[in-house]
Amino acid sequence: MTAQAPAQTDGGIRLNGLIKTFRGPHGPIHAVRGIDVSIAAGETAALLGPNGAGKSTTIDMMLGLSKPDGGTVTVFGRPPREAVDAGLIGAMLQSGALIRDVSVRELVTMMASLYPDPMDVDEALEVTGLKAMASQRTQKLSGGETQRARFALAIVSNPELLVLDEPTVAMDVEGRREFWSIMRAFAARGRTVLFATHYLEEADANADRAILMAHGRVVADGPTTEIKARVGRRTLRATLEDVDPSTLACLPGVASAERHGDAVILSCTDSDQAIRALLERYPAARDIEITGGSLEEAFLELTGEPDDEVSELVAP
Repeated sequence: MTAQAPAQTDGGIRLNGLIKTFRGPHGPIHAVRGIDVSIAAGETAALLGPNGAGKSTTIDMMLGLSKPDGGTVTVFGRPPREAVDAGLIGAMLQSGALIRDVSVRELVTMMASLYPDPMDVDEALEVTGLKAMASQRTQKLSGGETQRARFALAIVSNPELLVLDEPTVAMDVEGRREFWSIMRAFAARGRTVLFATHYLEEADANADRAILMAHGRVVADGPTTEIKARVGRRTLRATLEDVDPSTLACLPGVASAERHGDAVILSCTDSDQAIRALLERYPAARDIEITGGSLEEAFLELTGEPDDEVSELVAP
C-alpha cells in the first residue's frame, strides 16, 4: 500500500522576525538576527551558508528543539512542537547515533509506532534502498547505509515537512546521487523539503530555491538561477595558443585571464564586449564558450561580505 501525503494544513513554513542569541565567554553571540522566510507547501528549499551562518540554529527553532528569543515560527499553521507531535515533520540531523543491537527493520518499526499515520515500514525500507539489509544490526551498517537508515527514520512518520541537515555528509559520490534520486521521488509526492548542505551542486540540482545565510541573516533568497545571475561576471573560455594571459587581461570587458594549456579562461565584466575584442584581435581563437556565474561564485560573493557589526561574535 502506497502512503499518501497527510492532509494539507494551513499555509507552509513561516519564520517571522526570528532572533536567537546565546551567551558566550566574551559577550552575546547573535546566531540568528531577525530573519523572515516563508516556504510554501510542496516546495523544496536549500538552506546555504558558511559555518557560523546560523543555519543549524534556525533548523533547531523550526523543529522546536530551541525557542527563539524573538519572532515566531509556524509549521503548517502550528507551533513547531505541536507539528512534530502530530507527525507533520520528519528530520534528519547531523548529530545523533542509531540505537544499537536492533535490526534496521526493528528500528524503523519502532519509530513508525510513535506516529498517528505512519508510512508502511516495508515502503520506507524500499524507498530508502534498505530492504536488502532490513535484518542487519544497526552497528554493522556502513556510513552511507547509516545515513539511509536515518533517512528512513525521518520519512516513516509520513511527514508533510522533511528537514535534512547535511544528509549526504558520509556518502560517496554514488551514494549521494542515489540519495538525491530517492529524495526527489519523495518530494514529488507533494511533500515540503528543507535541506542544508555544503555541497552547492546539490542545491543547484535539487532545490526549487536557495536561501543563503551569513552572519545570522538572509543575504539572498530565490531560485538558484536568479541567485547566480546576481554575480555580474561571466566566464569566456577559448582555445588560443601563444598569447600571454596578461595581454588578454587588458582586453575591453575582461577583468582577469589565465591559461590552462592551450585554453584561456577570461573572467568578464562585459562578455559581449570581451568576445568582440578577442575575435578582432585574435581571429584564430576557437572553441569559444561563455558561461554565467556558478552557484559557488554567488555563494562566495554573497556570503563573504564582512558583517556590519564586526565587534559581535557569531554562533557556529
